[in-house]
Amino acid sequence: MRPSIRLGRLFGIEIGVHYSWLIIAFLIVFSLASNFQLTNPQWPPQVIWSLAVITALLFFASIVVHELAHAVVAIRRGMPVRSITLFALGGVANIEKESTDAKSEFWIAIVGPITSLVIGMVFLGLAYATGWRPELGTPASPIWAGFVWLGYINIALAVFNMIPGYPLDGGRVFRAIAWRLTGSQDRATRIAAGVGQFIAAALIMFGLIRFFLGAGFGGLWLAFIGWFLSQAAAASYGELEASAALSGVHVRDVMSEDCSTVDGNTNLRTFAEEYLLHTGRRCFVVLANGRQSGLVTVRELKQVERERWPTTTVSQITLPFDRIRTVSPDTDVTQALQIMLREDMNQLPVISNGKLAGVISRADILQFLQTQAELKAA
Repeated sequence: MRPSIRLGRLFGIEIGVHYSWLIIAFLIVFSLASNFQLTNPQWPPQVIWSLAVITALLFFASIVVHELAHAVVAIRRGMPVRSITLFALGGVANIEKESTDAKSEFWIAIVGPITSLVIGMVFLGLAYATGWRPELGTPASPIWAGFVWLGYINIALAVFNMIPGYPLDGGRVFRAIAWRLTGSQDRATRIAAGVGQFIAAALIMFGLIRFFLGAGFGGLWLAFIGWFLSQAAAASYGELEASAALSGVHVRDVMSEDCSTVDGNTNLRTFAEEYLLHTGRRCFVVLANGRQSGLVTVRELKQVERERWPTTTVSQITLPFDRIRTVSPDTDVTQALQIMLREDMNQLPVISNGKLAGVISRADILQFLQTQAELKAA
């Protein structure tokens, strides 16, 4: 998941949030404020809301640290990490490639829950150091209340993440163990995804039962988490099937050799109306003086204000081949797809002997996978 809103960089890793995070951030602040007001009605509103906002920010900082722990171990294991994204159900470290061995998978996965457990213990330790004692019951001081909540929620997060429901951290730990025992990453992923689907179904049923028994929002939230895990496990299994289908397939087998062209002197309005809209294609090879000079896509067009389209030519927004990531016909399709996903590109030029041999796009790969699936189902 790529960040929708970028916040900055830590240790060379981009930190950002997905738009869905804004919803859960509001809900957590509102829930904390309601809880603090219920347990300590004598506190003034400004204290309650300030404490709720600060506590929520510290909680999200804890999630970033959790994901940074994953990232640090991944980097030490030779797997680059581009970004960390906070979203509605937590955070995700966007690791560029899968683990190559069970040991790496195990340590990358388990370090997250360990980090959350340590963070939780640190916050409870801070509360204890400032005078709070468990036997006192509800924390009467705002500092105690914030530290205690952060302590318990991080410990709960560590415990929840160790549920063996793939792709939770616990599910990845389970997959690493299965990988070690079976010697097969694919088989281990299938086992972990199946267990993840079972646990997701159990969470959905348990959440719905709690809801109908009067648990209210808490039951629905549990069911929603189960639904999310079910979708994530299914997606992981789908990625495995796609990876198996693409095994041994090269770019030359999938790429489009018939590349549509557009003259570089064409203005952008004509390009949009007569080329993009008329053909439905998203990428064109640009010709300058009869020679191929680069590519132009919908993305470049959208970066120019519509009012400037009649006076701007395609050549002015062309991406030269030497500024674009390219692949050769012998490149594995899985590698080409990883480049497109990592660079957020929809297509890649295919260069052979210094000349354009074709273009491979996500649509080409998807069509190939759909054909493979139809032939298997026949």
